[in-house]
Amino acid sequence: MPPRKRLILACCLLITIGTIAVLGYKIIGGPSVTTLDAIYMVVVTLSGVGYDEIVSTANNHALRIFNIFVVLIGAGVAVYVFSVLTAFLVEGELRHLFRRSRMKKQISELKQHFIVCGFGETGRHVVDELAKTKTSHVVVEISNDAIIRTQESHHDMYKDMLYIVGDATDEKVLIQAGLDQAAGLIAVLPSDKDNLVITVVVRQRNPSIRIVARCTHLSYADRMIKAGANSTVSPNHIGGLRMASEMLRPHVVSFLDLMLQEKSRTLRIDEIPLSDRSRWIGSMISELKLGDRYNVLPLAIRSVTDAGPQLAFNPAADTRLAAGAVLIVMGDAENVHRARAEANPEWSTSDRI
Repeated sequence: MPPRKRLILACCLLITIGTIAVLGYKIIGGPSVTTLDAIYMVVVTLSGVGYDEIVSTANNHALRIFNIFVVLIGAGVAVYVFSVLTAFLVEGELRHLFRRSRMKKQISELKQHFIVCGFGETGRHVVDELAKTKTSHVVVEISNDAIIRTQESHHDMYKDMLYIVGDATDEKVLIQAGLDQAAGLIAVLPSDKDNLVITVVVRQRNPSIRIVARCTHLSYADRMIKAGANSTVSPNHIGGLRMASEMLRPHVVSFLDLMLQEKSRTLRIDEIPLSDRSRWIGSMISELKLGDRYNVLPLAIRSVTDAGPQLAFNPAADTRLAAGAVLIVMGDAENVHRARAEANPEWSTSDRI
């Protein structure tokens, strides 16, 4: 049983015994025993202080027998409560210190991970998706209570989550989250102004990091892009498009929902970028045998040409891959990670998992 539940159970037992004892002293002791007298007797008896009896049991055998049971049972419950409380305080503090130390060490060792600024309703959905796809990430949240409540209510999902408690607009806090080694940052604070500040701070510190920022008002989207964000997302805009899609193409939406919500598999549309030293450079898609070797389906290729970025859907089997191209595929997250690692051997899979 978790320490918090043990403490609640112990307190409930103590309150129950105390209530029964107060009623017993009043009923058996007679009308001369006031409520305050009964409470005083309970406190003196359960605490083991041993002061004189304010409610005399000398001439009341029934009350003396009742008092014996209160002493035996109540004292035992009181000792149990104090021991559980002590263990809760001591073990809780030690556990917290060890966990914080371990998390700091784990965060310091991360590379090419993602930082999620904000652990509200939107932030939790972001973290869920990163966790499902086994992508390393660190959460930055100013409210420690919000993290604790979420971990307690969804223990299995968030028990191993790495997080930093602090203000995400503070550069020092972001550095603690591994900003210098991170591959990307997602700013999902409720305030557009705060997300704008984060974008400015992060872009000045790390010019190569990818930044995705949440903006409630579309008027902030251009400002965030100019400040250094690679992309902005408006929940209201996305929600409107989703509602229209539900009406116009319900079966497509159902397929995408099933793909994202199925718990037995993590089927995703993902990407495999090709570095300058990729093994796949110069190979035709048919030679890679993506379906047989990795069980992934190629959907498109994004390549950079003299005319600018080009996106080719449903690429032909004889299409040759060039350095800098991005292969967009659909498949299980584990298989995509494996294909990405084999395409770019210089990249460790631990950088994204």
